Amino acid sequence: MVDHTHALSFGAAASDYDRFRPTYPEEAVRWALDGLNDAAQVVDLGAGTGILTRVVRALGHQVRPVEPDPGMRAQLDAATPGLTALAGSAESVPLPDGIADAVLVGQAYHWFDKEPAHAEVARVLRPGGTFAPIWNVRDDRAASWIAELSRIADLRDNSGDLLQQVTGFGPAFGPVELAQFAHRTRLTPEQLLGMVRTRSYWLTASPQERDEVDRKVRDLLASHPDLTGRETIELPYRTLVFRARRR
Repeated sequence: MVDHTHALSFGAAASDYDRFRPTYPEEAVRWALDGLNDAAQVVDLGAGTGILTRVVRALGHQVRPVEPDPGMRAQLDAATPGLTALAGSAESVPLPDGIADAVLVGQAYHWFDKEPAHAEVARVLRPGGTFAPIWNVRDDRAASWIAELSRIADLRDNSGDLLQQVTGFGPAFGPVELAQFAHRTRLTPEQLLGMVRTRSYWLTASPQERDEVDRKVRDLLASHPDLTGRETIELPYRTLVFRARRR
């Protein structure tokens, strides 16, 4: 069952989401779009604030972002000159049949109602087109403080769930391929706290629960030997890309 409360919680923090969430490595997006012509027609489904949209556009492709949350759409429009996000969802894409060479999804596929979403993605894709959900997953294996941060703020590494759950996209698609890419971002301590405050767990928590998370994150920053006194903190990710072709 899709948790719409959590799925639509991000608009209230759209500006901070755009500032503090990591971008996607170009090599991961290139792999997702491998085999497509230059200036392909790409739909960014669940586009959020346009973080993935901007990477795709920088690679020379035409992008149509689709996003259900009005706050996220407004931030995408403000941060991405020349593009206007379409109001729509994975289950109801406001585009004609066969318009897209590829449909990408950044950090949002787990919110989809899978069966109707797969049918909609297949509808807007041309035959042979690409469907590719992408996730940036913190690498909790890299340092003990990252695992502790995940525990404090419920930032659980769901890569194991993804690897087990993303096994196919329905009868309209061929087999799923997987690639992983190393990725890193640098944040100040305050930016790291800002990133935590863009997570659905924090956004849907009570004021008391939010204060408790903030306190524990600040305590971790002040006490962990790998973090104390650091002006910037390197946060490692694994970028997972699942790719399948429309039959």
